[in-house]
Amino acid sequence: MRKIAVVFWSGTGNTEDMAKAVLAGAQSAGAEVSLFQAADFDAAKMDEFQAIAFGCPSMGDEQLEEGEFEPMFTACTPKLSGKPIALFGSYGWGDGEWMRNWEESCRNAGAELVCQSVICNESPDDEAVAACQNLGKSLAQ
Repeated sequence: MRKIAVVFWSGTGNTEDMAKAVLAGAQSAGAEVSLFQAADFDAAKMDEFQAIAFGCPSMGDEQLEEGEFEPMFTACTPKLSGKPIALFGSYGWGDGEWMRNWEESCRNAGAELVCQSVICNESPDDEAVAACQNLGKSLAQ
C-alpha cells in the first residue's frame, strides 16, 4: 500500500475541493492518504510519504500563493528528486502559465510527474473532479 500526502493551499475553497477529490481517488485505489493544508506540511514530512500531490491556485500574476504555499514548497524542493508527485489547482484568470512554470520547476528538481496536472477555472466541475480522482489513482499505483 502506497503512502500518499495531499498538500494544498486554498483561498476560496476551490483547490480544497480538488484536494478532497484527489484524496478520494487515491483512497479508492487502496492508498493510505493524509490530507494537509500547506501550513501543516514541511520538508521534514517528505520522507514519510512515497508520493505527494501538491495543490495550489494561481495567484497574482500567475504564480503560487506566496504567504504559505510557496515557502513550504520551496523548502520541499530539494527532496523532490525521484519522488512521484502530481500537481493540481484552480485559477480565475490567465491561461495556466503558473502550472506550466510549476511543472517545469518540478522537473528541474528531478521530480517524477506521474500524470497530467489538473487545472480548472474557478470551482471544479464534474470533469475536473473526475480528473482529480484519476490523479489520485495514478499516484496510488
